[in-house]
Amino acid sequence: MMLYLLNIRTFFVYLVICLITSINNLKAEEEEIYLKSISDQIQVITKDLKTLEKAVYQKSDLTSSNASSLMKSDGLNEDILTKHLLKLNKIEDQFRQLTNKFEEVNFKLDKLSTRVTKIQSDNQLRFSDLENTNVETPKKEKVILPGTSKPQDFGSTPAYQTSNLPKQQTINSVEAAQTVISEEPKPKDSLLPTNKKPKEQYEFAVSFMKIGDYETAEFALKEFIDTNKDHDLAGSAQYWYGETFRIRQLYSDAATAYLDGYQNYPKSKKAPDNLLKLGITMVKLGEKDQGCKMISGLKKEYPKASKSVLQKAQYEQKKFKCNS
Repeated sequence: MMLYLLNIRTFFVYLVICLITSINNLKAEEEEIYLKSISDQIQVITKDLKTLEKAVYQKSDLTSSNASSLMKSDGLNEDILTKHLLKLNKIEDQFRQLTNKFEEVNFKLDKLSTRVTKIQSDNQLRFSDLENTNVETPKKEKVILPGTSKPQDFGSTPAYQTSNLPKQQTINSVEAAQTVISEEPKPKDSLLPTNKKPKEQYEFAVSFMKIGDYETAEFALKEFIDTNKDHDLAGSAQYWYGETFRIRQLYSDAATAYLDGYQNYPKSKKAPDNLLKLGITMVKLGEKDQGCKMISGLKKEYPKASKSVLQKAQYEQKKFKCNS
């Protein structure tokens, strides 16, 4: 009986440790409800264990002092032992229920962990697609000029007069020509909303990147940079301006844009990104040594850059084998 009670206490301690471990993985709202339920059950089990221990120790004392004679004279101890055995069965049922709940919580946690992992993978795939998508510039439709698409018989349908021609043709000399007046080109309409603040104009220009209209984004960002050179968001706009070229594989224009961003806005939020993309673009253009120096020097020049940018730089170093 003592060994059985000891095994139950050991299992109880193990179960409490497992429950505490599972509680740490729950959310704050679920943790409070779950703790209250477990606390109530633990109190009931603890109370029953104390009662059972008391009965066992009483029985042990009775056995050492000729308990057999006392039990013959009074069957009270047998009744108490029977009651506690029934309570022990009840405790076992409670342990079984707690075990089932513990397994259910573990199953829910595993399911939640799987969902979170899937969401992270989907987000990483989307960001990777955004960076690696190669968008081709729309091809202009070929304009078919009259008389150039198919061979024609000039004798059958002449485009000029062949009869009743004048004997002499008048030619206007240069001196008789009138002064040519050239018209001034009309100013282009602004792509940005002129009645909005610079921050709203910036968000409007970047919105074209989100929908994949990189050509319009190019002109909108360029207009924002020209009109807001001293604004805090000018450096970020310069970075996205370079991205419009890189995504379309216009690496030479992209490198120029990144270089302008790195030189003109060295303290911008996007300055580390400018330097990283400049190095990557230089490698794409065949200047591997120069590009690798920029990628490798990013951590030294911007030690407080975001963790994602530093990890990206380390990845690009291995990808381009900059150390070899």
